Amino acid sequence: MEDFIRFGMVGAVGFVVNVAVVYAVRGIAGLYAGGVIAWVAAASTTWWLNRSWTFRGRGESAMHHQWLRFLAVSSVGFALYYTAFSLLAAYFPLCHRQPVFAVLGGVFAGMVSNFTLSRKLVFK
Repeated sequence: MEDFIRFGMVGAVGFVVNVAVVYAVRGIAGLYAGGVIAWVAAASTTWWLNRSWTFRGRGESAMHHQWLRFLAVSSVGFALYYTAFSLLAAYFPLCHRQPVFAVLGGVFAGMVSNFTLSRKLVFK
């Protein structure tokens, strides 16, 4: 349970990174591409924090291999995240105007799968 709480706390940091990047790049890249860019930034941040704190001392592979594996398993969570993000942004005007709400919905959609796959396949 402690790992899940830490994972959630790290996820909160990832949420802030995600939202900040979406707002920073949506005027340049568009909202939907911004959602992808933001996810990569947030996933990279959460990988580092999970490696350093949540799952410290687990997962002995080289850092770049672990980061790539984390991104690969997080792609399942990303599919859930991006589906929810896109649907919320497309069908709810508030979520389109204020993407923080679309990001929040997406984060919740992908969190459980990200934790489970990270613990079993990345930080084992």
